[in-house]
Amino acid sequence: MTLRTRIAAVASLSVALAVLAAAVGLYLAVRSDLQGEIDQSLRQRAQAFLAPSGTRPPGEGLPGGGPPQGGFPRRVQPVPFGAASGYVQFISSQGTVQVPAGQGTSPRIAVSAHDKAIAASGNGSALSDRTVNGTRLRVLTIGTGSSGAVLIARPLSEMNHELNQILLLLVIVGVSGIALAAILGALVARVALTPIARFTNRTEALTGNLDLSRRLEVQGRDELARLAGSFNTTLDALERSVEAQRQLIADAGHELRTPIASLRANIQVLGEAERLPPAEQENLRGDIVSELDELTALVGDVVELARGAGRGAADGEDDVRLDEVVQGAVERTKRRGELRFELSLEPTLVRGQGERIVRAVSNLLENAHKWSPEDGLVEIDLHEGVLSVRDHGPGFDEVDLAFVFDRFYRADRARKLPGSGLGLAIVRQAAEACGGYAEAQNAPGGGALLRVSFGTPVPFSSPVE
Repeated sequence: MTLRTRIAAVASLSVALAVLAAAVGLYLAVRSDLQGEIDQSLRQRAQAFLAPSGTRPPGEGLPGGGPPQGGFPRRVQPVPFGAASGYVQFISSQGTVQVPAGQGTSPRIAVSAHDKAIAASGNGSALSDRTVNGTRLRVLTIGTGSSGAVLIARPLSEMNHELNQILLLLVIVGVSGIALAAILGALVARVALTPIARFTNRTEALTGNLDLSRRLEVQGRDELARLAGSFNTTLDALERSVEAQRQLIADAGHELRTPIASLRANIQVLGEAERLPPAEQENLRGDIVSELDELTALVGDVVELARGAGRGAADGEDDVRLDEVVQGAVERTKRRGELRFELSLEPTLVRGQGERIVRAVSNLLENAHKWSPEDGLVEIDLHEGVLSVRDHGPGFDEVDLAFVFDRFYRADRARKLPGSGLGLAIVRQAAEACGGYAEAQNAPGGGALLRVSFGTPVPFSSPVE
């Protein structure tokens, strides 16, 4: 079922339910009103028999004006024009039924136990629906004191006829309303979904030719305009991502040319190694191994950067003790050279990928090791989730500070040193993958100061010793 069909169906169903509820409510209201009028006419008719004999209307007694027997008249006269009417029966306090004359051949109405109870007490009243010889009647039984009770009935034929007419009219109006609602619902769905269809066609045209430079037109401030804006934002991010990957590939290709060319030249020379002295042969082999190590490290860095900064449970995130990672990286760095370390580490738990965090911390210490003088001091501080690494080397040139964490960026003084310019880029990417940041500045008194956050620290589930 299409969206247009669903919208039309929902609109039609809503109108149908509203029409049905209105029809039922109107029918019940009219029925209650008509029945109320009948009940009122029965009570008005009963008033003639509840009044004292001295005030009873003319004609409500014996022919010739004689006193009634048992308090009830033996004959009733037709009511005046416009007055309340109804079939009358009298019930004595002993339960005897008396049908006064003057009412034609109307059949007697069977008296119920409740009617006899009212007659016996002479108080109270009751309204009920009864059927006599196939005719529905509205019956009022009302106590008249010590004489018993009077029972007055009116047929419901006229009311039922009116209700049937109203019901037929409501059915016709309801069916017509539902049909009109279905037509209007389909029209509304078509009009409402036309912009969506146009939006869908444009998005299919954009994604079909893989042209990421094109964008959707944003018109107005409605939901579709917001959706188009969000789609354009997604295309912007996708274009930047694709461009970054292309740039990474281009930079990686450029950086790989040098070690590969050097490695190729050395291998060619190694093919004629018998002409070289043993010492030069040994140096040549050392150069080849060193270049292979550099090439392996470069490829590893490129692969690490190509993973991107995406986050999610599928990436294998876990709780990582950052202070323990830093302590382990310091121990490994100590074995590589004569450096002094001053540590101030507080227990810190962060959420992220352990391997990427370890790699980032190692790159921070590798950078400090590269630029520290012999027997230099490296100050490491971990406080409130922020890792600070300060060396006492030459620091950064002001022109380089803005590009320290860019891929393949190398300052002029670093071009003669080993490395590819990817170490600090990996640090920033790992930090951002955890929801943190990386920043660089020159420390007061000289040296470089790098601050890295791997996101908001995670509270420890149990006390840390």
